Amino acid sequence: MSLSSEETERYARHIVLADVGGPGQARLKDARVLVVGAGGLGAPVLQYLAAAGVGTIGIVDDDTVALANLQRQVIHDSAAVGEAKTKSAARALGRINPHVAVETHPFRLTGENATGLIGRYDVVADGSDNFSTRYTVSDHCFFAEKPLVTAAVGQFDGSITTLKPWLRDADNALNPTYRCLFPQAPPDDLLPTCAQAGILGALTGVVGSIQALEIIKEIVGFGTDLVGRLLLYDARAARFETIRYAWNQGNPLTGSKPPPA
Repeated sequence: MSLSSEETERYARHIVLADVGGPGQARLKDARVLVVGAGGLGAPVLQYLAAAGVGTIGIVDDDTVALANLQRQVIHDSAAVGEAKTKSAARALGRINPHVAVETHPFRLTGENATGLIGRYDVVADGSDNFSTRYTVSDHCFFAEKPLVTAAVGQFDGSITTLKPWLRDADNALNPTYRCLFPQAPPDDLLPTCAQAGILGALTGVVGSIQALEIIKEIVGFGTDLVGRLLLYDARAARFETIRYAWNQGNPLTGSKPPPA
């Protein structure tokens, strides 16, 4: 897909990068990315994907903008309070980059609609705030063979990993699934919600920006991805750590249908 003269100037700092160049920027323009959640993580992911020139961005979220969101969900503003997050985010992306097509899906992603929705995109970014949705997204990406970059945050900590479990690694071992990393969801009352425990607003910007970067790397095809590695960020200590995880033979994704979350 060719770039217009205006796009060539807009993305000039990408194009001069040897690892991106014109061909890499064209791949970004041709890509379709689905972002699950237009909240704290989704905000920087959406903004940086749009600025980078990802051609089509899908946004799925069933929530509306609340005043308490604005401390971290920086894609929304005060005037958007009460508005659907998909609509507010789409308007913001239009201001950032008119060359990006935005597809809004103002509903909750569920087991009933995930297959049809995920199948329309090349890469999926999960910024949801609950394990049920994370399992649904990861299970359906597994069966659709779609790369998934998933992240989570809580109070002062964040994590991010990339999942491509239908592929094998250099040793011919299957890549792990999300259920290899988290075999079972914790009890509902074990982890406090964001409203109960609070969250540092800028933390979502750090983790979401890394998430956007990993998606861009996946599309363009440079660098080393986070498959089999969970990147952890401790904002209090200003420290990054990486832990490795592998395919688990007991992982339930061995049948033809996603298991219940």
